[in-house]
Amino acid sequence: MDERECLTGQEWESPSADQVMQIDVRHLLHLMAGREASDLHIRAGSSPILRVDGTLVPAADVPPLSPEAIRNAFEQITTEEQRRAFYANRELDFSYSVHRLARFRVNAFFQRGTVGLAVRRVPIHIPSIEELGLPQVCKTLALNAKGLVLVTGPGGCGKSTTLAAMIDYINCHQTRNIITIENPIEFLHRNRCSVVAPRELGDDTLSAAAALRQALRQDPDVIVVSEMSDLDTVATLISAAENGHLVLGTLRANDVTQAVERIVDAFPPSQQGRIRLQLSTALQGIIAQMLLPRAEGQGRVVACEVMTASDEVRAFIREGRIYHLHSFMQTCGERGIQTFESSLWELVVSGQISGEEALIRSSRPDEFRPPPTSYLGTAASGPQWRREDCMMRYPSTREEEVTI
Repeated sequence: MDERECLTGQEWESPSADQVMQIDVRHLLHLMAGREASDLHIRAGSSPILRVDGTLVPAADVPPLSPEAIRNAFEQITTEEQRRAFYANRELDFSYSVHRLARFRVNAFFQRGTVGLAVRRVPIHIPSIEELGLPQVCKTLALNAKGLVLVTGPGGCGKSTTLAAMIDYINCHQTRNIITIENPIEFLHRNRCSVVAPRELGDDTLSAAAALRQALRQDPDVIVVSEMSDLDTVATLISAAENGHLVLGTLRANDVTQAVERIVDAFPPSQQGRIRLQLSTALQGIIAQMLLPRAEGQGRVVACEVMTASDEVRAFIREGRIYHLHSFMQTCGERGIQTFESSLWELVVSGQISGEEALIRSSRPDEFRPPPTSYLGTAASGPQWRREDCMMRYPSTREEEVTI
């Protein structure tokens, strides 16, 4: 059963020549924005598919598109130089803007000899930390003078949006020289208190590693990298953070512990001890996030796992006891530290998501409980919990695992 059949529940047949159509891609982009879809998938022989609130739905009243229609659509939104690069490399990342509508991050690729497009919508308005429902500790992390701050999560969970909100917060509250290295440039930041210099891979620089090396010569206060995807980039970022710059970046990891493990494991065993030492010194915090459907059925809400770099966290990383990080976070309610399970609990208590959805999305449903701060009646929302009640219901906090 193919994608179209799964979405419609009906048997799918290849379209005849008179069924396919040509289309102005801008019409699809307006349709995408009107439906508030996060993504648009365009494949030959199929109607365009939108991702709305995390669910794939066919674009209404748009018949299947021919390979020629998709190729024409691709050529409508690219330059001659981009087309040459695409046909030479068989894939291309680029951005495209529609005035007063939105920006779009586009990935063009070949599948079975035909062009395909995957389009991500990037709103013109940069949402604030409050609008996104992010923890307030994100503001504290953004205003650090130096160190490494990571935003992690799977693809499509809003990492770039969170990063943009943190950059905007810096831009509104501090005078900093901010250099961003992106592939492609997504959110556009106007200079306010800070100066923001965006650089795009391909157009402005040939590689992230080269751009990072040059950025260190451009009097940066803040360096932002859209994705830490290779060993050279990771090593240079950690070094920059260690040497007095604030470095913000994203990483594909499902939770905080996995993020630390992926950074360390990216290096040969002979270098891992040195990297753990550097990381323990440079790290300021990690924000892992996921998006969940709202209980009322429209829109999505973010759940976050947050680890800030306390002395205990630095010791765990430096000594290679990364497996202790989650147990420490589970029992620590200070400095904005929280696990996914405590974040999910807060969302359930506030009525934003269902309990069933929280249990499905939690990787540790046996730990689903109020956050440690709630024990003392200091939670930001929801009812106040007595510690003895929580300990009776959830007797195992695994405190014995946390040896500091």
